[in-house]
Amino acid sequence: MTQSDNRNDSPAVNALCEVRNRVGESPLWSVQEQALYWVDIESRRLHRFDWAAQQEQRWDVPERIGCIALHAQGGLIAAMETGLFRLRPQAGGEIGIELLHAVHFEQPGMRFNDGRCDRQGRFWVSSMVMDMSLAQPAGVLYRYDRRGLVPMVEGLITGNGLAFSPDGRTLYLSDSHPKVQRVWAFDLDAQGNLSHRREFIDMNRHPGRPDGAAVDEDGAYWICGNDAGQVHRFGPDGRLERSLHVPVSKPAMCSFGGPELRHLFITSIPPAQPAAGFEAALDGAVFVTQPGPRGLPDMPFQP
Repeated sequence: MTQSDNRNDSPAVNALCEVRNRVGESPLWSVQEQALYWVDIESRRLHRFDWAAQQEQRWDVPERIGCIALHAQGGLIAAMETGLFRLRPQAGGEIGIELLHAVHFEQPGMRFNDGRCDRQGRFWVSSMVMDMSLAQPAGVLYRYDRRGLVPMVEGLITGNGLAFSPDGRTLYLSDSHPKVQRVWAFDLDAQGNLSHRREFIDMNRHPGRPDGAAVDEDGAYWICGNDAGQVHRFGPDGRLERSLHVPVSKPAMCSFGGPELRHLFITSIPPAQPAAGFEAALDGAVFVTQPGPRGLPDMPFQP
């Protein structure tokens, strides 16, 4: 692991391995395997880092993967360009790919983006228009379970920041587009219905755009401040409690893991132009730090 600088009393932030992603997203810790998975969207690649062996492995896939979650029957569920798939990566470099549900987006040039499972094992995933300069609110947050793929929230430009409270009764969702930059909270009932949408955080008041997020065991909401090189921790009341500095400008998504779920993993994206004050050689890396609080294990998808 590569040591970075340490500013403003933030904990040490290290590069997990030598991989530099084009668009690093969806860090996912498997408690059973004691391994971290993540995706490089634009490279159409799945990565796995074995914690005990300190070794990384990768698999190429035919489509962009927006996000992944564990699958209760083994392997992963992945939101790809043409639908939801079950992935079964093998040690030899082969990967099984099984279509679970096809998707037909509202217009060309769209893909899935951020997603994860709630505490009941339902898979939630947002879609977006890939050309963010168009600022088209065609994105949708979907819920996927035995009832199929159901649109739940419409009118998103770049749906992001998906996370769930420890009791599973609150869903968090952001729109990370520069024209929006807000995080909302919803009430989530046992049947997977949403209600009482309210603004949780106006990220226009804080450094960075609201990208991927996670929740710790205290119910605090951690979200990457993309373009600002920070990861923010907000309390359940929406108040900013602290900010972690990372050595790159575009942290993309964070997730808890490690042997005791005390490590925070952070994927990143290289900026279009090198950003002043950051370490360009680390752009696209996956980082690991120990911020203090414990996280919660990711729930597997329940088919």
